[in-house]
Amino acid sequence: MSETRCYRDGAVTAADFPLTELSAHLAAPGAVVWVDLKSGDEDALTTVGDQLGLHELAVEDARDRGQRPKLDTYRSHLFLTVYDTEIDASGAMTTSELAVFVTERALVTVGDGFDMTEVTRAWDESSLSADRVGVLLHGLLDAVVDRHLGAVSALDELLDDLEDQIFDDSADMREVQRHVVRLRRGLSGLRRVVLPTREVLTGLPRNRDLVDAELEPYFADVRDHAAHAAEWTDSLREHVTTLRETQLNIQGNRLDLIMKKVTGWAAIIAIPTAVTGFYGQNVPYPGSERPWGFWVSTAVIVGLSVGLYAMFKRKDWL
Repeated sequence: MSETRCYRDGAVTAADFPLTELSAHLAAPGAVVWVDLKSGDEDALTTVGDQLGLHELAVEDARDRGQRPKLDTYRSHLFLTVYDTEIDASGAMTTSELAVFVTERALVTVGDGFDMTEVTRAWDESSLSADRVGVLLHGLLDAVVDRHLGAVSALDELLDDLEDQIFDDSADMREVQRHVVRLRRGLSGLRRVVLPTREVLTGLPRNRDLVDAELEPYFADVRDHAAHAAEWTDSLREHVTTLRETQLNIQGNRLDLIMKKVTGWAAIIAIPTAVTGFYGQNVPYPGSERPWGFWVSTAVIVGLSVGLYAMFKRKDWL
């Protein structure tokens, strides 16, 4: 269930070796080891922790899922928690947690559902020689931040589609409201992942044994991408708020238009009601019980109704 690699002089010298041989590989001069464990594999995590001298609090955090993205510094190693993110077509976000131990010559990742294929490919294709743990850590964090940017970009496209639906008169407003809620929920979850990751990357350059002068520009590039993802997320948050306010304003305007039309038709309908009510009085009046009285009242009803309709139409009330 675990995956292992040993690098020497930037080349892979061993792969998929048993965890019990970890110390033996690290005993070789210039060796750098990567170990990928599946979450829930207690025996494997204990074995690696004993051989590398991992702090018990860091091991406990790796066992307990649901940690926030963070960077903890211990005497002999660093402990990081980062998240992979993915946005589906509906705007819902799924995450995969990854715990990372960084020692002087070993990188240990503990996760479930975190696809390491892109990371290993990046290590193999990188122009940097994998002769230091910092190189492996850079490839891992670069892939994580790139996925954050991909998730933010997917949300941005979904918001553009939502904006078109809001201004579509034939759109189902209930479905649009559900879509807005899903996007806001996905964006909030993404923001809780992206912003702390930027803080994690900001703290890494302080460790000069890990991020030396050669690696500093590469980590600076990753920090720049993380800052871009964080700023983009904040921008989308404002965008969602604006779209929600726009939707409410459009609904209010449509309601005002409907009320204006209903009021106009009610005024027109009131005319025949008033005229027929007047002619229905139980007292004599001009034209009472005469045919010409009927035609006069009819002409008054038609004339006033047409005139009122024309006036409302000219004022764009109907």
